[in-house]
Amino acid sequence: MSAAYAPPFTITPRVLDLVALISEALGRWEAQNPEAMTPKLRRSRRLRTIHSSLAIENNSLSLDQVTAVVEGKKVLGPAKDILEVRNAFAAYEKLDDWNPSSTKHFLAAHGILMQGLVDRPGHFRSGGVGIMQGAKLVHLAPSAAGVPGLVKDLLGWLKQKPHHPLITSCVVHYELEFIHPFADGNGRIGRLWQTLILSRWKPELAFLPVESVIREQQAGYYRALAAADKAGQSTVFIEFMLSTLLQSLEEVTTTDQVSDQVTDQVKALFKCLANGPLSALDCMKKLGLSHRPTFRKNYLQPALEARLIERTLPDKPNSSQQKYRLTAKG
Repeated sequence: MSAAYAPPFTITPRVLDLVALISEALGRWEAQNPEAMTPKLRRSRRLRTIHSSLAIENNSLSLDQVTAVVEGKKVLGPAKDILEVRNAFAAYEKLDDWNPSSTKHFLAAHGILMQGLVDRPGHFRSGGVGIMQGAKLVHLAPSAAGVPGLVKDLLGWLKQKPHHPLITSCVVHYELEFIHPFADGNGRIGRLWQTLILSRWKPELAFLPVESVIREQQAGYYRALAAADKAGQSTVFIEFMLSTLLQSLEEVTTTDQVSDQVTDQVKALFKCLANGPLSALDCMKKLGLSHRPTFRKNYLQPALEARLIERTLPDKPNSSQQKYRLTAKG
């Protein structure tokens, strides 16, 4: 590795502000949840991560189907999509075993992610590759001959711990997408490796489902990658990824607050709304409740405040036709 090598980016005031806000959000999350996350919660968040990361790559399975695959249940779906889930779960389960600066471990991770999906999993590509949007070439990756050296330089830079892990993780994520070291699986390995880097700083970040936010903002994710390509440095992508990390932290903090206070009630309300929107009265009937203030205080309002459910008529909160439904977050 060249001693002078460093990926090009600028630490802007926006980057510094986001790093500070994320650190504050982490402090709030840790303060409200002093005990380690339960195995059930860790598993739930990991499944959300896997579902969202694969959905970005056009995997068709729902979160329920992803959960069933991991639990070894029979699932009706494309064999390729099912294998992608099994591979991804196996890869994320090995995060503790890998050194983020190791090329050997990086290749091993790709081998697990893409086993049975590509001809040579765990090997750098041997040919040229580009990203197309319709008939337009939007990104031409470096030549295959240069890939091993580029990855070695990047991971060597990471090993020096030159900046805050929040920043370096975003830089590595972008640079891996730019290099495109593999014939396939570059998006999922980039997101996995950022999670690995962050988990070495704060272990709980191994279970932060930031991919769920990326999926919700998928167009913005690709715009940020394209803008960074155009600028010749990853600054705009760093800002985008830090904002998604902050949003994901804020969401889990809110969800944990609701979970700690009204877990059973909110879960019961979710079951009521699982098959579609219902009125407050219909929800109360299903829950066996007759006292409306209790329903609003312990079930409805906490779920609304956490944005886990929403009104079907948001501009008419007191309408007699008002119903409630689960949000994407819920």
